[in-house]
Amino acid sequence: MEQIRLYTIAYKGLKNGSYDFDFQVDNALFEAYDRVEIKSGSCQAHVDLKRSETMLELSVAISGEVICECDRCLEDCPIAVDYSGELVVKFSDEIDDYDGEVMWMSPSEDMLDLTQYIYESIVLSLPYRRVHEEGGCNPEMLAAFTEMSEEEFERLEAEAEEDEVVALDDHNRELLEQLKKQMEKSTK
Repeated sequence: MEQIRLYTIAYKGLKNGSYDFDFQVDNALFEAYDRVEIKSGSCQAHVDLKRSETMLELSVAISGEVICECDRCLEDCPIAVDYSGELVVKFSDEIDDYDGEVMWMSPSEDMLDLTQYIYESIVLSLPYRRVHEEGGCNPEMLAAFTEMSEEEFERLEAEAEEDEVVALDDHNRELLEQLKKQMEKSTK
């Protein structure tokens, strides 16, 4: 994953104080993660970093647009990204797991890698349902979903109901009673 160098901050040489960093997020990041939810995109990530002796405090803002598959028509769909969040990086020889809000780093490290944080923040900022705005879907694809006639729909619905109903005849009921008695005996 060569993207790591693009989204890192060399904080070791920074004195205590506030610093601003800007990162351009493009297709290379999304391709590096090889995930299907984001096909492409272009975003700007702004990081306001406050450095102290024991920690880094980051305010991260990401804005832009990504291309996802529309849940309604399956065509490419532009989705706006607007994320803002806080991340605290603490220094310790005993490193704990990253919990989404606090990241632990060894004091000997000199680079802060934000690659995964930026990617996850973009993915988590996406809406659960990704669809075009009203009227933006492919009309041919939507027509394919509505080609089923009302009679055909009713027939399929009736078949589904019949498949769900299982009648117990006397023989099956008798077998169930025997099984129940055997289970009761074995638990005593």
